[in-house]
This record gives sequence, structure tokens and C-alpha cells, in this order.
Amino acid sequence: MDDPSGHVADGHGRGRIRAGIFYALASGACFGTMPIFARLAYRSGVDVSTLLLLRFSFGAACLWLMLLRRGLAAPRGRALALLALMGVGYAAQAFCYLTAITMASAGLVSLLLYLYPAMVAVLARLVFQTRLSAWQWSAVAVALAGSALTIGKAGDGRPLGIALGVLAAAVYSCYILIGSRIPAAVTPVASTAVILTGAAAVYAVAGAARGLRLPTGAAGWGAVLGVAVVCTVMAITFFFEGMERVGPVRASVYSTVELLVTLTLAALVLGEPVSLTRGLGGILIVTAVIVLAREELRAARAAA
Repeated sequence: MDDPSGHVADGHGRGRIRAGIFYALASGACFGTMPIFARLAYRSGVDVSTLLLLRFSFGAACLWLMLLRRGLAAPRGRALALLALMGVGYAAQAFCYLTAITMASAGLVSLLLYLYPAMVAVLARLVFQTRLSAWQWSAVAVALAGSALTIGKAGDGRPLGIALGVLAAAVYSCYILIGSRIPAAVTPVASTAVILTGAAAVYAVAGAARGLRLPTGAAGWGAVLGVAVVCTVMAITFFFEGMERVGPVRASVYSTVELLVTLTLAALVLGEPVSLTRGLGGILIVTAVIVLAREELRAARAAA
């Protein structure tokens, strides 16, 4: 197996890559439980803004502790300003995503979110004049076809929920493009700590203005902790570990297991059926993600 730089890995290198794949898969699995925990939390009376305040506050605290423990420098200057802006964008994306879950099935919203790689490719072409290969344009077309099959007649989703799911993907695409402007010297742990802090600040203001709706009962608090610990701290930490070993492109591809986890848990826990048409749409979207990632990896190797 090759390492991310294209060199043949030795025994130690292969073990490192296998560990990276495991961490990336574990990250995707953790992220995939988000809609399930969120639905369970909503049943206990929590609203979207309170859930996100608790999620981002806990996640930011854990990442700042990690930053201090590793002795990493905090971002400054322009990088800090960009990361704060990304925190606001991440807050908006999370609101769209978790609100969409209240109006459409968890599986449908999760599939719509994975339109973001195709959106990133198109926006990069429009904003940064990035040239797209024939494979990349084909992947964008496949992703659009997959989204059409995924939405179908929208029998298990209100139009507003579907619109918010697509908007979540669009906001996330802009978030990624802004993130590409962050200096390479800023570590992922430091950047994510600032982003989560910015997002927590947004919902702290919202909570002060509207009040909080905390969960009632142990099950509700368990679901909130699941969102904060499993879907945020563990998911982000595992992704960092995977990205460090196999690179961001491969880590992103392996983490698409998130879709499978969400669809499976939605069927088992929430009783959401998965139709043949929606399953085919999901396969097309995942295929588009993998093709776009492989093209990015090929371009990176050619540049190197």
C-alpha cells in the first residue's frame, strides 16, 4: 500500500496507514450517530439552539484542553479572524442540518449533506477559477442525479426540511472554501478549537435572548451527551488521528461510512425505511464523493 506522498510503505508505514484508516472509519461512524442522538434529544424537550450550545461548548472545552496538553500555539491575526468567521458559518450549518432533521427523515438529511463535495468543486471553479477535469464534472453530474433519486417524492420530508438539508450542504461548502485560506502553520486542533468556540458564542447569545430548553430525564441528557461526546469530541479527535496518518483526502473518503451508519441506525432505532430508489441515490452520491477525492489526490501527487 502507498503512503499519502506516493512512496511505498514499509511494515511500520503499513501499520500506520491501517491505523489511519481505522481512525477515519471510526470518525465517520461517530458522526453518523448525530441524527439519531439529536432525534432522541428532541423527544426530551431540547430545542435546536440549546442542543447546539451544549454540543459546541463541551467540544470547545475539550479541544482547548487538548491544545494546552500538547503545547500547541493558538491562532493569531488573520488566521484567528478567518477561524472566527468559520465558527459563525459552522453554527449556521449545524442549525440548518439539525433543524432539517426535525422536518425530514434522518437518512434523507444525511444524504443531502453529502452533496457538499460536488458543491465545493463547482464553487471552487466559480470563485477561485479552479479548472475541473472531465472526471470532476462527471462526478458533479452523478451527485446531482443521486440527489434527485434521494429526494424522490419526498414522502418522508417536508419541503422546508429538504431545503434546509441542501442549504446545510451549501453553507458547509462555503465553510470549506474559507478554510482553504487558513495558513498551513495553524494545526487542526487549534483551528477547530477556535471554530467551536465561535459557534458556541453564537448559541450563547441565542440562549441568552430566547432562554434554554434543557432535557427532561436521564434519557434526554444521555442523548445530549452522545451528541457532545460521541458526535463531536470523539468524531473530531478520531478524524485528526486518521488525517495525520493517511492525509485529509483519504480520511474524507473513508469517513463517508457516516452515511451507511446513519441509514442503518435510522432504520433500526427510528424505524425509517430505506427504499431502493433512495439507496441507489445514496450510492451515486458516495460514488461522486470518492471520484472527487481521487481526483484531488491525483492532482496533489502531480503537483508534488
